[in-house]
Amino acid sequence: MKSSIRIGSGAGYSGDRISPAVELARSGNIQYLVFECLAERTIALAQQARIRNFDAGYDPLLEERILACLPICAKKKIKIITNMGAANPLAGRNRIAHLARKLGLCNLKIAAIIGDDVLPYVVSENPEIMETGKKAHELPGKIISANAYVGVKSIVEALEKGADVVITGRVSDPALYMAPLIYEFGWSTIDYNLMGQATVVGHLLECAGQVTGGYFADPGYKNVPDLGKLGFPIADVQEDGTFFITKVKNSGGIVSTDTCKEQLVYEIHDPSKYYTPDVVADFTGVTMEQTGKDKVTVRGGRGSPRTGFYKASVGYLEGYFGEGQISYGGPGAVERGKLAIEILKERLNITKINCTETRFDLIGLNSLYGEHLSKNSPYEVRVRFAGRTKTEHDAIKIGNEVETLYTNGPAGGGGVMKMVHEVLAVVSVLIPEEKVRTRVLIEIT
Repeated sequence: MKSSIRIGSGAGYSGDRISPAVELARSGNIQYLVFECLAERTIALAQQARIRNFDAGYDPLLEERILACLPICAKKKIKIITNMGAANPLAGRNRIAHLARKLGLCNLKIAAIIGDDVLPYVVSENPEIMETGKKAHELPGKIISANAYVGVKSIVEALEKGADVVITGRVSDPALYMAPLIYEFGWSTIDYNLMGQATVVGHLLECAGQVTGGYFADPGYKNVPDLGKLGFPIADVQEDGTFFITKVKNSGGIVSTDTCKEQLVYEIHDPSKYYTPDVVADFTGVTMEQTGKDKVTVRGGRGSPRTGFYKASVGYLEGYFGEGQISYGGPGAVERGKLAIEILKERLNITKINCTETRFDLIGLNSLYGEHLSKNSPYEVRVRFAGRTKTEHDAIKIGNEVETLYTNGPAGGGGVMKMVHEVLAVVSVLIPEEKVRTRVLIEIT
């Protein structure tokens, strides 16, 4: 049993940079490299991809990440844990195994965790929507996905079976980081204070570069050096749960108590009751101390027993979204932009485009904070007309109307952009833990 474990965060979302993960594998002295790449909407989109192609549905950057990192990790005996399986972890596992063989990496155990797909349960049991109190069958569009946030159990099981790479679908973000600690230290999953502290580890690491200064940076107020070479974080965790956050020496960014505190409160509601599948974590007793350059020591996470329910994200088709943009610059840019919006509003009435929701913005003037904060007239603005529609046909008309401003609107319009896509909405339901059955499936290269 190890006295300390070093875990590197190789990604904080699906499209994240790959080079910092390579840097962690090469120079971070880590035992685990974790890629957290799955958001609520990401997995619903992945389910759509799987519907179109049964062998698709895993993260689009899986291959590039694996090719960049797996050779180094295999050589250094660094285990990889990731949720890049998205809607199809089994296909993701098969792809990793194929790439490993292609790279000449033999005798690697690649484990897929399946079972988070709970669409049959949602369809048959019609659970209540957490956001509205209505039933799932009352959603206004077709349900295409339902995935439960599962916990650490199956990841730990995969590690116990000797997995070198573990690829999951929808799990709680902290679970990806908690599992190696439970496995390596032999922690009991009903020691809820340890589980609470482990959740702090995962929560600080899960967004990668945010905790090393990326999202933190605000020039002149919160300066962060060398963001172009931002280093991703490492947690060095002791057997008693005490840990420090750091990064690779001479990489960009900073690790400070301020960067860590901002990340700690990111995306939580009640800090005394942060609900996960494994524990109800309590962050209110967490303390942070700057114990070196780019080194923050963290203590005090606590927890109480889990609820016995898993949250599940339900994705459904809500209609279509159409958008068009056009730019105006030079003297009178704001006035011409406002005239363009007046024309678009009139055209909306004339053409009878059936929109359930519309928005008109002058980007650069009022798109974020409205008219009341607009004091100075900028020298350039961008008109944006966006709308939700029930049909793709109506959504297409929105961008087309903006495009007609080239010759039918104010002078000097240019750089038209138009787009249409399906609106994929996401809501949440609760599912009894015993209704979600996960399995570990291993392939050896």
